[in-house]
Amino acid sequence: MDAAKKNQQTTKTQLSEIELDKNYKPSASEEYMCLKHLKFFQQKLLEWRKNLLVESERTLSSLTDKHLQEPDDTDRAANESDTSFELRTRERYFKLINKIDKALLKIENGTYGYCDETGDEIGLKRLEARPV
Repeated sequence: MDAAKKNQQTTKTQLSEIELDKNYKPSASEEYMCLKHLKFFQQKLLEWRKNLLVESERTLSSLTDKHLQEPDDTDRAANESDTSFELRTRERYFKLINKIDKALLKIENGTYGYCDETGDEIGLKRLEARPV
């Protein structure tokens, strides 16, 4: 087993053992991207991902319940416009879910919180605002 995979498994195991207080917020006084920070962002990303998937499921069920065979052209056009808007929104959700999955992978391999190009710290406030 190479060192990167071993490190990834170690981080994954360590994260699974950490329990955070529900009011925990990462602090600059702690070591940057310590296990507590990684656990916090992992939980935040997983919750965000779950909410996006729930919304997508709602869209799917509302689309199957809609009456697309409206007798009036105006009603039919309004329904088609609403459906198109919902589908575009869900497409953005799926792109965001892909970004969330990549961020979760970075947490597991220990590269989360650092710029891909320069390796510099991204910063806690920036990550809290946009964790992907």
